[in-house]
Amino acid sequence: MLSTMQDVPLLISRILTHGSRVHGASRVTTWTGEAEPHRRTFAEIGGRAAQLAHALRDELGVRDDDRVATLMWNNAEHVEAYFAVPAMGAVLHTLNLRLPAEQLAWIVNHAADKVVVVNGSLIPLLAPLLPRLPTLEHIVVSGPGDRAPLAGAAARVHEYEDLIAGRPTGYDWPELDERRAAAMCYTSGTTGDPKGVVYSHRSVYLHSMQVNMAQSMGLTDRDTSLVVVPQFHVNAWGLPHATFMTGVNMLMPDRFLQPAPLAGMIEGERPTHAAAVPTIWQGLLAELHARPRDVSSLTQVTIGGSACPPSLMAAFDALGMRVCHAWGMTETSPLGTVARPPAHAAGTEEEFAYRLTQGRFPAGVEARLTGPGGERLPWDGASAGELEVRGAWIAGAYYNGPDAEPLRPTDKFSEDGWLKTGDVGTISPDGFLTLTDRAKDVIKSGGEWISSVELENALMSHPDVAEAAVVAVPDEKWGERPLATVVLREGARTDFEALRAFLTEEAHIARWQLPERWTIVESVPKTSVGKFDKKVLRRRYAEGDLDVTRL
Repeated sequence: MLSTMQDVPLLISRILTHGSRVHGASRVTTWTGEAEPHRRTFAEIGGRAAQLAHALRDELGVRDDDRVATLMWNNAEHVEAYFAVPAMGAVLHTLNLRLPAEQLAWIVNHAADKVVVVNGSLIPLLAPLLPRLPTLEHIVVSGPGDRAPLAGAAARVHEYEDLIAGRPTGYDWPELDERRAAAMCYTSGTTGDPKGVVYSHRSVYLHSMQVNMAQSMGLTDRDTSLVVVPQFHVNAWGLPHATFMTGVNMLMPDRFLQPAPLAGMIEGERPTHAAAVPTIWQGLLAELHARPRDVSSLTQVTIGGSACPPSLMAAFDALGMRVCHAWGMTETSPLGTVARPPAHAAGTEEEFAYRLTQGRFPAGVEARLTGPGGERLPWDGASAGELEVRGAWIAGAYYNGPDAEPLRPTDKFSEDGWLKTGDVGTISPDGFLTLTDRAKDVIKSGGEWISSVELENALMSHPDVAEAAVVAVPDEKWGERPLATVVLREGARTDFEALRAFLTEEAHIARWQLPERWTIVESVPKTSVGKFDKKVLRRRYAEGDLDVTRL
């Protein structure tokens, strides 16, 4: 028996049409670094997206499934491309501008990008790569920046505004199969070559609905979201699509991602919500302590990408900014969990403990824990194993090139199709995930596991510690032991002995888990998406490049 319901494809074009018509007065505000930001309504974004689609189709010859790359900051033009490219039937490919040049070139060639839309300020990054990008036929430049480095490029160069000028502001968006490719994003390639994840119209649509649920980010058209998380990082956590569903205003920082301009945006534009990785918030907190601003409008902060130290969460609570933890990855679109405490914990000591978890799984994400021997572990809040997930917006394979079948490596996917996340943790009986480490970062000492994340959070709760990363290093007796890498705050007077004592006396870390090896660094190396780059620390230790004190 079949249902009597209409079968309407879940398409990005429908999100665009709805947002630009029903929420046409909502705005995308782009920070310019000048007295007045640039403002554009959703209705204007919709019209310009149609103009861009006409230009790509008629002028640049973009056809179904052609890849159109973006090398851009978070701004209104990037939002236009977010909608125009997939809505017309092509595939949006966001390029991570923080990747090494070799990886960036490899990704463009692997995806076989035909067009790239680039911000003028990023031309110095793109231009040296052009001789190695044979599939690239067109370069579309948006915004200020010296065009001279593009002279002599084999690909044709176009000005974004000239290209769309005079074209129709309406477009007959095609009725696509909702399972068609809409966008693609590559993992950062911390081990081996980057891997391509291809999102469908259906997965983006369903993920957007989840972002908008009250138990998720729960934003409405009364809100303005400061979208600090880059648009090249897993679709900016789904915010550009989700906001067009509900009319949430967007404040886009463009290239102004330093703590001082971010504080200025919050004070001047009064956003109610913001989303970014913990390193961004650590910098902003230091800025607000040094130069206090009126940030009272910002009452919701979504933190993901890596674990939020409890001390950072408490510090923002004191400023009236309620931090909400979230977990996800490129392969999960990315929203996998959100830490909204259950009703029974409200106003109790349990509430903060729930907020420190990675969050609760929504209905669209199934999860299970797998032990070292492949056994399934219970959701008892104590049994730790590798997290595996599946669902409507979870990847089931990786992109394997224009003429190849999708790739499902056995170290990334189970035999029955579940994604192996590489994260180790526990799940409570009521579905809250607590991650204790990455499988590759957990410290295996004398047959026991030590959580590097737990040690890092404890160290970063010390008032003299700005950042701390803990990695496993070889040990003759125990196999592995933790190395604590610490960044001290300016004027700090603590020493390693005092920090070790703090871990025991204040953070209640078991003595056998305490690091014997300690080092001070100016800053912890970061990956292209702002996470601690622990492989660099391990390499520097192996090469004797760190000044290590052993207690």
